[in-house]
Amino acid sequence: MTMRQSIAAALLVGPREESEGRRVFRFRFGAADPVFAGHFQGQPLLPGVFQLEIARLAAEWELGMPLQIREIPRAKFQRPFLPDEVVKLELRVTETGGSITARAHYSIADRPAGETILSLCRSQT
Repeated sequence: MTMRQSIAAALLVGPREESEGRRVFRFRFGAADPVFAGHFQGQPLLPGVFQLEIARLAAEWELGMPLQIREIPRAKFQRPFLPDEVVKLELRVTETGGSITARAHYSIADRPAGETILSLCRSQT
């Protein structure tokens, strides 16, 4: 299973429009998801790169076009994402000129879990 397939399979809700242009998504990565294999034995957690990819992929879904990461100005991991937890992603995507910015805030059980800011561009592939 690819990272993209794993994230799509984990999507429970979204995008749902919130106030001030935010979109809300909810994900749950089941304990049997291959992403947890070997990361880490006895204490599985979602790799940090998934937080980045969740935000990028959600921005793709929001804009309806393939995007790639140009820069990661901020990636703050406040707590691990554990199997079977419901992760809430609040996403705001802005486009100015040719620049696309995705601001993602993650929470689990209404507690902050991370924050990501991605500078994106349209993918040529």
